[in-house]
Amino acid sequence: MTKKQKKVLIRIIIAAVLMVALRIAYHFLGGGDAPIIKEPFWFILYMIPYGIIGYDILKKAFKGILNRQVFDENFLMAVATIGAIAVALVQKNGDYTEAIAVMLFYQVGELFQSIAVGKSRRNISELMDIRPDYANIEVDGKLEQADPDEVEIGTTIVVQPGEKVPIDGLIIEGTSSLNTVALTGESVPRDVFAGDEIISGSINMTGVLKVRTTKAFGESTVSKILELVENASSRKSKSEEFIAKFARIYTPAVCYSALALAILPPLFQVIFLHASATVWPTWIYRALTFLVISCPCALVISIPLSFFAGIGGAGKEGILIKGSNYLETLSKVQTVVFDKTGTLTKGVFEVSGVHHNVVENEKLLEYAALAECASSHPISKSLQAAYGKEIDRNRVTDIEEVSGEGILATVDGVRVIIGNDKLMHREQIRHINCHSIGTILHVALDGQYAGHVVISDVEKENSEKAIAELKKSGVKKTVMLTGDAKAVAESVASKLGVDEVRSELLPSDKVSEVERLLDENKGGKLAFVGDGINDAPVLTRADIGIAMGAMGSDAAIEAADVVLMDDDPLKISKAIKISRKCLRIVYENITFALVIKFACLILGALGFANMWLAIFADVGVMVIAILNAIRALRVKNL
Repeated sequence: MTKKQKKVLIRIIIAAVLMVALRIAYHFLGGGDAPIIKEPFWFILYMIPYGIIGYDILKKAFKGILNRQVFDENFLMAVATIGAIAVALVQKNGDYTEAIAVMLFYQVGELFQSIAVGKSRRNISELMDIRPDYANIEVDGKLEQADPDEVEIGTTIVVQPGEKVPIDGLIIEGTSSLNTVALTGESVPRDVFAGDEIISGSINMTGVLKVRTTKAFGESTVSKILELVENASSRKSKSEEFIAKFARIYTPAVCYSALALAILPPLFQVIFLHASATVWPTWIYRALTFLVISCPCALVISIPLSFFAGIGGAGKEGILIKGSNYLETLSKVQTVVFDKTGTLTKGVFEVSGVHHNVVENEKLLEYAALAECASSHPISKSLQAAYGKEIDRNRVTDIEEVSGEGILATVDGVRVIIGNDKLMHREQIRHINCHSIGTILHVALDGQYAGHVVISDVEKENSEKAIAELKKSGVKKTVMLTGDAKAVAESVASKLGVDEVRSELLPSDKVSEVERLLDENKGGKLAFVGDGINDAPVLTRADIGIAMGAMGSDAAIEAADVVLMDDDPLKISKAIKISRKCLRIVYENITFALVIKFACLILGALGFANMWLAIFADVGVMVIAILNAIRALRVKNL
């Protein structure tokens, strides 16, 4: 509990004790025909606990009036309690307990809200703890601490055991285990060695690492994540926007209704029924009760809190959701479209065969690896790994990449064409088809076919289970889009249980396919899941974009609406379950609050509800709604 919360709790206890003590004292000393202590003195005594518990609300209400933002919960509480005190003064009954009780229980509700928000915010704070305080730079054999913002790309930094990795980089010396739980939700440490890329926000657990930075701090993973989390609350869901609009209309409406209730019925009774002036306090009391009941706290507080808790709970599981609007959209997903490479498969390609080659295997791989040396695609890396020797880029000139087809380049004066069937047809080179399952790269040297290389990808361990879990969670259709050959795509889709597959697609074709699926997917939402490297246009076009394996990928964090901080496809169904639980809680709170509110408002207007029922309708409903909202934090076993 924070200092502020402790102060509020102390005020609540003091006010409650004084209120009960005064109530008992009034019973013995102030009641009857000959009270020992007269009325004015009781008023002064009761104002002490009222001032202790309500001074901040009165202050806020007064500021709201000065700023012309009158109609809020502080104004309602101030008018209702001051009115209740005025009625007690007019009736000279010395009972100011109700006014104090309204303030007291309202503050109890506010304390519950503060504690609940604090609990949810601590989940977010655990993510914020990944922010590094410094980076170690070696100067003249000694380590000096520098601000991560001031470390330039290419600088060698030292990360000691127990320290956070401050900036994304490449390990040039040392081995260790990294704790990535704050980034991925994965509790098992990750072993790293020289040559491995590591991301900021991880905690070095064992060995000393020397790291060459590959990004500036502002562009590193930790900065992107923190920016994403900090901005999440600014993106409101339709439910939150509805509640905000509802409150802006509802609050002044009930204030005017209460005013009408206080004036019109007694006026009618006095003029037409010739009632005495004693009817006025009765109707004023009903109007004040009506005001307390009408306070929209339960909705205004619990709905944003539910979304905040849902985002916090998801973040703890390594699922970063950029705003409550995306959380709401995620709950309505009926179709999930996957990219294949790096999403359902590991994206770790290996050369599994060299066929129909007219030159030696090693020579064909050498030409292929050199021609692909400028590409960062996993296929290029697999060719270079199979070649196994250092790449001399000076041997390569005139590189031309044909999107979705392959590469043309000159290697040692030889014109090398490497790519798929489309590229061979475009260059009018007769080639031999391959029936092996995998990605087929045909190679031509100086216009003559030289053979082809078979490259295979491996499915992720959880991909098949992930598809099954999505169907269990109510997703109606799963689709896979890929640029791979039809045979490869259909083989993977069949093995994993994907409903539909579209193969041999260019990046622009993926957008067209997603647009077609969006037209078909009436009444539901479509999610696209990609690795975030070359899928940015599709991630943006879908109803909701989910980036897989996003650690260190700027494109993923920028383009996606939901970022999964590891590459486990099982997290997709978990994200959908979290969103649906959160929305279920939101609808429960809206229904519960409105039903109780309107029922009590009718009872209050008819005189069947007193101030104590009003307190339940306001504070009681708010506390129950807040406790229900906190359930959105519990997502571990979904």
